[in-house]
Amino acid sequence: MNLPKLPPRAPDSHKSTFGTVLVVAGSRGMAGAPSLTGTAALRGGAGLVRVAVPEVCLETVAGFEPCYTTVPLPCDVQGRLSSAAAQPVMEQAARATVVALGPGLGQSDELAELVGWLYTKLEMPMVVDADGLNNLCGRPEMEAPGGPRILTPHPGEFARLLGHQPAAEERQSLAVELAARLGAVVVLKGHGTLVTDGERQYVNPTGNPGMSTGGTGDVLTGLIAALVAQGMEPFEAAQLGTFVHGRAGDLAAEEFGQVPIIASDLFEFFPDALESAVQ
Repeated sequence: MNLPKLPPRAPDSHKSTFGTVLVVAGSRGMAGAPSLTGTAALRGGAGLVRVAVPEVCLETVAGFEPCYTTVPLPCDVQGRLSSAAAQPVMEQAARATVVALGPGLGQSDELAELVGWLYTKLEMPMVVDADGLNNLCGRPEMEAPGGPRILTPHPGEFARLLGHQPAAEERQSLAVELAARLGAVVVLKGHGTLVTDGERQYVNPTGNPGMSTGGTGDVLTGLIAALVAQGMEPFEAAQLGTFVHGRAGDLAAEEFGQVPIIASDLFEFFPDALESAVQ
């Protein structure tokens, strides 16, 4: 399948031209996840990025990157988002083009209710990763998305979404079935990441084992959200995002070798990786 391209930027463009990404993520001890997602959204070309996190980790997230803004949200005694975060998230989402939900959220009954409610109520596109998916597993809200949804499970999260551990030879067909059933784009991460909307399928050729390290999935979430913010439809944004993400990882491996790569290394190679993504 041909790789989609971003259009060239018009000379009279401004930051609102390229959309706003709202990242809803993080918990005490997991401040790195929203920081990586927010930075990836910026590096992926979003005009504005707001990172909404539990108030206990706001200062850590704000100190990671000065180019996004941060929003404090109510949290429980464990430092995870509480149900009281629902209304402020809705208010922030009303000003956003796309929402990235899930990295580092943790899991709780309150979070499961909150994530399910946001999944059905928010009408703008949403990229759902990590604990966003874990909190949705088995809930009826997955069958009733409020708008376009891109789900980015790793193999363990994919098994939880299915309710069983699939055989290796079933991986592709079950991902296609899941995408069709949920009316979502599924990005099944791993060697040869599969992107499918239940009809179209794309197997990504980039990436390497050095990317098997914490945080790289958070980077992918932010990158895909940025491409949606710039006007790409969900399947194409997921397709191009996985390619660019893997290409950045390949360039990092050429520079450092595979073993020492960490997720934040990918940002250094986004410029060259994205060069092939523009028409």
